Amino acid sequence: MDRHSSDEDDDRQTLIHQNDTKHRPRQIPTSPRASTAPRSGFHIEELESQIRRRFKLTFNKRYLFAIFLPLLLIPIFLSTGIRSLFSSNISSLKFNKVSDQLKESQLQALYLLNQQLTSLLSLWNHTFVNSNDNVSAVQFDDIKASLLNQITLNKHIQQTLLSPHKTGNTLQNATVLDPAYAGYSFDRCRKVDLKFSERRTIKWKPKPNKFLFAICLSGQMSNHLICLEKHMFFAAVLNRALVIPSSKFDYQYNRVLDTEHINDCVGKKAVIPFEDFMEMKKNQAHIDRFICYFSSPQPCYVDEEHLKKLRSLGISMGKLESAWKNEDIKKPSQKTIKDLEEKFASDDDVIAIGDVFFAEMERDWVTQPGGPIAHKCKTLIEPSKLILLTAQRFIQTFLGSNFIALHFRRHGFLKFWYLLHFVIPILPERALLNKWVLAIAILVKAWVSLYGLMLLRAGNAKKPSCFYPIPQAADCITRMVERANTPIIYLSTDAAESETGLLQSMIVLNGKTIPLVKRPPRNSAEKWDALLYRHGIEDDPQVEAMLDKTICAMASVFIGAPGSTFTEDILRLRKDWGTASLCDEYLCQGEGPNFIAGEE
Repeated sequence: MDRHSSDEDDDRQTLIHQNDTKHRPRQIPTSPRASTAPRSGFHIEELESQIRRRFKLTFNKRYLFAIFLPLLLIPIFLSTGIRSLFSSNISSLKFNKVSDQLKESQLQALYLLNQQLTSLLSLWNHTFVNSNDNVSAVQFDDIKASLLNQITLNKHIQQTLLSPHKTGNTLQNATVLDPAYAGYSFDRCRKVDLKFSERRTIKWKPKPNKFLFAICLSGQMSNHLICLEKHMFFAAVLNRALVIPSSKFDYQYNRVLDTEHINDCVGKKAVIPFEDFMEMKKNQAHIDRFICYFSSPQPCYVDEEHLKKLRSLGISMGKLESAWKNEDIKKPSQKTIKDLEEKFASDDDVIAIGDVFFAEMERDWVTQPGGPIAHKCKTLIEPSKLILLTAQRFIQTFLGSNFIALHFRRHGFLKFWYLLHFVIPILPERALLNKWVLAIAILVKAWVSLYGLMLLRAGNAKKPSCFYPIPQAADCITRMVERANTPIIYLSTDAAESETGLLQSMIVLNGKTIPLVKRPPRNSAEKWDALLYRHGIEDDPQVEAMLDKTICAMASVFIGAPGSTFTEDILRLRKDWGTASLCDEYLCQGEGPNFIAGEE
């Protein structure tokens, strides 16, 4: 306590003394006693005054110091301290961002690894589980392509895992396998080498005034084109010019075919339109011999109604005769060129042999790329120049060079597939009878074909159903899209919008919907079909069908409808034009529908 008081007194004296010496002249006392009392009273009053002045001065300095100190610290703080202050927070944010990216890339890599595992297991099962099957069932190209897909997928996984460590355009301390540089490039759906130059051919050298009158009545346009092609082979074997039927008796061929193209390719006047032929004969032509290729179900497969139509066109004829007594369209026998020459060779000017759509002769020769006749073109029977150009313009507008074409036939396949295989082949075609007679005939023949229907329902391997449920068809198409690596599909179909809409929604690969493109309705703003309108053939159903065929024939890959001659004619064009692919196949080839409805 005393020490504390003593310290305060000393401090106060020191302050007073310092202040006094600073502000007053120093006085020397005369004697110690005399100076002690008066200075004591004076110093008390003076001390209070000095304390007040000292406090005021001290308060002002502290106040100013408190105001100016932050102002002095702010620029120093901004220039030196802010980075160190927030450095830890920024580092934390950066770390969190990298961590999130790493987690995301790892999850994506796990998903891709799962896809790779599924594909490898599928390949394993397909190759080894069915090891007892024929080895040819597993194509070497398919194995190579599957393995290449896995190599590519593995590369993608590596890039995904390493993406957080990417600096600029390079990966730090990483080497990713690139199949393109490692010699793994492989075109799974490459074009087929059909060795066009090695084909076996016959020269078509028509003799003067010797004609073969073509008659084609089976089915629709595609059947008729196949029939015409076979007639051309007959004409070449027999050294005759071929007369194209009248549009009053058959289709209007000049709208879809260019007959002069055929003549230019052959280098001879080998094909003659009906009108030119009648002009040569002064509108009164006579078929000197009517030699029927088929004798059953009726001679020449021509009914009396069409014979009357021929007569009404100014064509007269003698009695129909059969080349073979038991040649039936249901079971046509294989014929050779020698057989044809023996039965149909004649010195008569004009002959006819009836419908030959079902004829089987020199199959390997007739069906080879480019056909059996020597010529300088890719094929003799092809779409007209107008249709060809229109198809090219459509592809340039909507599809591009890499697309799949799908012929998705639905009309009539659900209820009458068995009729297509069991009933129709033993019936006169719709062109031979009127629709009511044909309807009655179909009902009668359906009972006759009941045994065939029973085989079909029991799982007949020869004639399976080809009407696939939409989900199953979508799965087959998606597999082909993945296999062919194409971004878009051209759809040629007679299916309803309800079916095509569902099909579109289900064709999805790697989370991306693959668009289905159909020919749109006429739009004056679009110019791809201007040529058809300019020549007045835009609404002809046969022109539209041929346009569809042409687009499909130019596709990278084609998926056809089994049992359809429309598909078969597309395959012929692709083969002749050299556009056929190793991946071309029928829809869901090798598998039947996973559900088949019962019959009425």
